Amino acid sequence: MSVQLQELLIFCLTVTQGGCMFPGNHWGEWNDSQLLPTIQRLMKGYNRYLRPNFNEGPVEIGMSLDIASIDAISEINMDYTATIFLRQRWRDSRLVFPGNESVSVDGRLVSLLWIPDTFIPDSKRSFLHDVTVENRLIRIFSNGTVLYALRITATIACIMDLTKYPMDKQVCTLQLESWGYNIQDVVFYWTRGNDSVKGLDTLRLAQYSVESYYTSVSEAVYETGHYPKLVLHFSLRRNVLFFILETYVPSILLVVLSWVSFWISQSSVPARTCIGVTTVLTMTTLMMGARTSLPNANCFIKAIDVYLGICFTFIFGALLEYACAHFYSMQHQTIEDLHRELLREFCESNGNGSIPIVSSSQPNQSVEVGSTAEEPAEEPVNSDIKDHATAKEKVPSQGCGLSTVKEASRRAASVFIVENPHNIDRRARTVFPTAFLFVNILYWLYYLFL
Repeated sequence: MSVQLQELLIFCLTVTQGGCMFPGNHWGEWNDSQLLPTIQRLMKGYNRYLRPNFNEGPVEIGMSLDIASIDAISEINMDYTATIFLRQRWRDSRLVFPGNESVSVDGRLVSLLWIPDTFIPDSKRSFLHDVTVENRLIRIFSNGTVLYALRITATIACIMDLTKYPMDKQVCTLQLESWGYNIQDVVFYWTRGNDSVKGLDTLRLAQYSVESYYTSVSEAVYETGHYPKLVLHFSLRRNVLFFILETYVPSILLVVLSWVSFWISQSSVPARTCIGVTTVLTMTTLMMGARTSLPNANCFIKAIDVYLGICFTFIFGALLEYACAHFYSMQHQTIEDLHRELLREFCESNGNGSIPIVSSSQPNQSVEVGSTAEEPAEEPVNSDIKDHATAKEKVPSQGCGLSTVKEASRRAASVFIVENPHNIDRRARTVFPTAFLFVNILYWLYYLFL
């Protein structure tokens, strides 16, 4: 019935006073028996297709908002979903009636009145709530002022700068524009300035807190003309405590765990290798998990990426440190074995395996050094060098050959060996924590205060 009746009404419209009127006593889906007497009088000769003050100047429309909730803020899609109560006020001189009272009418009567064509330009998806009926309110005051309120849920785009994520602050906007009426037809304004927006002060979000907000009035410029625009700006500060417990603390603990290998003996190859590989793989998993809630393709180098990269570098460095320490330890062992072999061959070349180097002060008594090939092998390298240097001074003819061979071999390998490979671990115990602490200080100072 409604579709056929609307088609009939459009066909029967007559031009009167520069507009169209409903013929007879029918008002769209409504008839005289369904409308109040006051509404019946107001609707006589009313043309909903013409704006108020037609050919007399623009209509001033006041706006106010109640933010009921911000349900979701997505960094992947760069948008937020909000439920708002939008209230619009304007004056229509055709709806003036005697008295000082106001008339609240059924929201379905909106089809009988002229209403602004307000829309949200950055909206991706939106809908009007209709449980249990369409959430609309129409109130007409005696001076012709019309209050039109509705409840909307919209997903609105918000361009985000994730450079300092998760220590970031995002500034999002909610824009209201007129779709077809330009600034010569309608003028938008906030009814009470910044106080026109309610609900942001008491809003509680999972990862954010509302830091500040303000309103502004501007114009939207398109190819078809200049259109009125109202903008609500609000700043959202991300709560970093969740990320500290979820990402930063585990990363720090993994780095500290990688340092445990510095106190494990270099001969314990499985233990140190297991710690190094396990921490590297765990850190890789943590880095992948931290990026699941972020855009897959993003040009931003985020703060959390920088920190995870730092931690991964220290963990991987600890693994490389053991590789170097183990390499030099094995090389040092090889050089020691070479020294022993050279000493054994030298001693064997003398025939009897003993070298008399000095006579005692008493007659018929002598002192022998290096009587067997095994004794020098049990002494440390430094004492071995000292003893043979003494032998060189006292018996130049025999000690010179041994010292020369050892010195030549030492010089050949001095470029590639470390005298004591255990010093690598000792220095790493100090260098790694100090460097990590220094980098952390620079990191937090930069991202929190700059």
